[in-house]
Amino acid sequence: MTSNLTSGEQAAAAAVERSAATSQLRFATAGSVDDGKSTLVGRLLHDSKSVLADQLEAVEHASRSRGQEAPDLALLTDGLRAEREQGITIDVAYRYFATPKRRFILADTPGHVQYTRNMVTGASTAELAVVLVDARNGVVEQTRRHAAVAALLRVPHVVLAVNKMDLVDYAEPVFAAIAEEFTAYAASLGVPEIVAIPISALAGDNVVTPSANMDWYGGPTVLEHLESVPVGTDPSQDPARFPVQYVIRPQTAEHPDFRGYAGQIASGVLRVGDAVSVLPSGRTSTITGIDALGALVDVAWAPQSVTVTLADDLDISRGDLIVPSDHAPQTTQDVEATVCHLHDRPLRAGDRVLLKHTTRTVKAIVKDIPSRLTLADLSHHPAPGELAANDIGRVVLRTSEPLALDTYDDSRRTGSFLLIDPADGTTLTAGMAGDSFAASAKGGEAAEDDEGWDF
Repeated sequence: MTSNLTSGEQAAAAAVERSAATSQLRFATAGSVDDGKSTLVGRLLHDSKSVLADQLEAVEHASRSRGQEAPDLALLTDGLRAEREQGITIDVAYRYFATPKRRFILADTPGHVQYTRNMVTGASTAELAVVLVDARNGVVEQTRRHAAVAALLRVPHVVLAVNKMDLVDYAEPVFAAIAEEFTAYAASLGVPEIVAIPISALAGDNVVTPSANMDWYGGPTVLEHLESVPVGTDPSQDPARFPVQYVIRPQTAEHPDFRGYAGQIASGVLRVGDAVSVLPSGRTSTITGIDALGALVDVAWAPQSVTVTLADDLDISRGDLIVPSDHAPQTTQDVEATVCHLHDRPLRAGDRVLLKHTTRTVKAIVKDIPSRLTLADLSHHPAPGELAANDIGRVVLRTSEPLALDTYDDSRRTGSFLLIDPADGTTLTAGMAGDSFAASAKGGEAAEDDEGWDF
């Protein structure tokens, strides 16, 4: 640890080091239909001894009833009746397991084009994505689509699992050609790290244990890589962002004047004595106290949940953002973003929506939809007029109140938002503020508006 770090930075860095042995990795799987995603997940769970005896017995019984001699490990994740009947993954299946080195939250996402929104949901919080490829088919259109989604969501680590190597006689040239093609494509999208692993999920080769059939491969197994890939970042390297979730005013005889601001630190480090600004008002103050789980501390860091007290009695409410005065984001009512539309009802220019950013929810209007992106070839369709379910495109929004948005490139947490239907509260669209490889030239005129939505 370098001596030029402040005491707060040293404490945060030390906490990261202490938690490394029991850190948590969120990862998602993706791939085309029948590439073996669910079998890979089942194999991971089975071979890492993360399956309860009654679960395995149920899978064995279901497999026998379908005429299969060996247990179908895909049934450990494909829980919906329609998934088991069709042999496909439809919904995102979350599984939790652990090894002595790390805890895991796994999102098994669908492979069909019409379930792209499900992959976006599963990968939005993932730190790693496992993209499966059938060794017989190589890189296909859906493979490129999943790589593009991973790049769009800024997933920092991508694993290419070339599956079904047993069906190509474990041939190294087949694996090498697929790995080279995928790596070049993913790197062109800006994916920072790609690791290729040849596997057979059905036979267990290179999933948890090294394969005796591929002595030409000297890299890690899938589980070894999942256990060793770097998780998270040093919180002292990111500017602090603290969305206020709740204002605590007990007004009791013991605490007649107490005013605390509770929430989860989205990024960075907070210290007693820091000069902070409250957005969007821009008022300034100084942190006088930090309460973490009932104990007063001098420093706290993401993703801890804390209560902060300030030197001044400011008008602060849920949705306000407390940030360092010298590293404050710009506030704006004009938002340009890349979005994935999640709802069956299309999103159109002129639509009135609610925009939820961290703990703040404001009214907004969709002023323009400049383009729609085709993930297969990354081509842009200008002025599409609307975005249908699973579509990814660019939108221009106008909000009723200023928002303190970071770009998604800078922060996946404070650069993301949701668009919500104001009529019934359903989630419509997931958004990523700022530019991306999906950005295109703006176009169209702002829509006229009425009924109190003209911002």
